[in-house]
Amino acid sequence: MNKQESELLNALYIKVICDEFHINSSEIKDIVALKNGMTNKSFLFTYNGKRYIMRIPGKGTEYLINRKNEADVYKVINNKNICDNIVYINPENGYKITEYLEETRVCNPMKNEDVILCMNFLRHFHDLNLSVSHEFDIFSQIKFYESLRGETQSAYKDYEITKQNIFSLRAFIDKNIEKKVLTHMDAVADNFLFTKNNDLYLIDWEYAGMQDPHVDIAMFCIYSLYNKRQIDNLISIYFKQNCKHNIRIKIYCYIAACGLLWSNWCEYKRILGVEFGDYSLQQYCYAKEYYRIVQSEFNKLGGTF
Repeated sequence: MNKQESELLNALYIKVICDEFHINSSEIKDIVALKNGMTNKSFLFTYNGKRYIMRIPGKGTEYLINRKNEADVYKVINNKNICDNIVYINPENGYKITEYLEETRVCNPMKNEDVILCMNFLRHFHDLNLSVSHEFDIFSQIKFYESLRGETQSAYKDYEITKQNIFSLRAFIDKNIEKKVLTHMDAVADNFLFTKNNDLYLIDWEYAGMQDPHVDIAMFCIYSLYNKRQIDNLISIYFKQNCKHNIRIKIYCYIAACGLLWSNWCEYKRILGVEFGDYSLQQYCYAKEYYRIVQSEFNKLGGTF
């Protein structure tokens, strides 16, 4: 992108803010670019003494995220005191303005006190039994992300075998789903925000949809790069030490499936020139390792549940 194109885009972002707040550009102060996230870029600005964040969808995001679905999710969770306050969202292009939460910190997944609070919050959200009209289907999304690579082959030589293994878990997963509700689908440690008043919010609902809420547990684990001991500890926290064995195995299945999901997501982003280093490989390793763990559990019980 040349300088002229960049300036035109910046002018467009400013116009969105001006139109939403019914102000002129001179009233927008202290514009600061924030660190780009894995999916989007954003910047901070001040209007009338209050700070806001404007999110701009990143490269290739139009293929990855349905912005109308995202807007529908925000309508459902509005006034539920579970996310940051959305001032504006465009269901066509994904531009979003939110009130900036001052003096916050993200969850530290290595700090048990933080994890307990986040899992309590997550369980409360799931127990609200909220619903939307769209579903996030993990296996369909794996195929979709894979298709975005076009003729480009996976970086992993054993990808087809791994994919076949993961898809073989679907029957067990479907058999052990107890309910489907609005599920965040990206409930990772960095999306839990603690305020200075010890309030807790869950942000970034781009991927949210109807799904088994236990997927959110798996997502927290794989993003935090947990080992099996840490994963079992998290499951115990969420279920208050009372997780049924078949549900624990189902979560292992989700860890495997979500690992393959995000490794495919990373492979597509790599084609666009966005690299995530070891993160992609680590997700692929979750797919392989937790398939083996699930098979081991099946074998212990004679191959069936």
